[in-house]
Amino acid sequence: MTKKIKSAELVSEFVAAFRCPLCKSSMRVVDLKSLICSKNHTFDFTKQGYVNLMTRSSTSHYKKELFEARRKIIMESDLYTFVHEAIATSIKEYMDVSFKPLMVADVGCGEGSHLQRILDECKVSAMTGVGLDISKEGIAMAAKRYENQICMVGDLATSPLADQSFHVILNILSPANYKEFKRILVEDGLVIKVIPRPHYLKELRDELFDHNEKKFYKNDQTVSLFKKHLHLLDVQHLCYTKNLNKADLKHLVQMTPLAWSADKGRIDAFINRDSAEIMVDLEILVGVKKTFATRMGAANHGKSID
Repeated sequence: MTKKIKSAELVSEFVAAFRCPLCKSSMRVVDLKSLICSKNHTFDFTKQGYVNLMTRSSTSHYKKELFEARRKIIMESDLYTFVHEAIATSIKEYMDVSFKPLMVADVGCGEGSHLQRILDECKVSAMTGVGLDISKEGIAMAAKRYENQICMVGDLATSPLADQSFHVILNILSPANYKEFKRILVEDGLVIKVIPRPHYLKELRDELFDHNEKKFYKNDQTVSLFKKHLHLLDVQHLCYTKNLNKADLKHLVQMTPLAWSADKGRIDAFINRDSAEIMVDLEILVGVKKTFATRMGAANHGKSID
């Protein structure tokens, strides 16, 4: 069975979770070839097994080499293992994972590796992952690599995801659109957002830059915006170091836009090390709709830390 047919069959099973990005009407899979809405807007499945639901042309600065390096870091090193474990724990703590189907959307998924690791970590048979990203390069790689994901090229601003159709929204080191999050989220669903803290990839920043603006993140405004739109159930600070070998260090540089403006000599000096300790300093925000939190009371859905 081809990737195209497998993908069409999987989308057919969960087609109610999607809507036309042009007219917002419901969709259906036709002849295991196309996703067609009730007004006959048509989006074909590609041979790689994804659907392109973009309504406008777009240019992504993220190329195939970046996504391949990102995949290798996420899947072949343990740099983000603790992050995936923490997210899986939060899903199981705050969601009824016996619900079938349990729909998880990773918006800004890139090549789908974070989503795949989280699905693997959760070990919930009824959980179905949908990866959405504006980059065709990233989505094509996700569709090629991961059999149990629905992979879509799409813009969150004109989202092909249907109203109240997802139980968990993942937003990992990627821009948010809270209006859309609240629209596609079921009433008691979770938004899990991962944001950098000041010392994220500190060693890389220290080696590549002299000036301060590239060395530190400030996430106060990001947290405030999250709390403005959602009720904050939980926040976790993850700060740890992992030893990366020479190959991993090269992939780390290749996967981050930080290197785009860095001096080549400094990049070469960094990736020619035999190994290095790299710091991961992240914050995981877990939230629900404020309407749900108000109706049910924070005590019924976990400890509030607003």
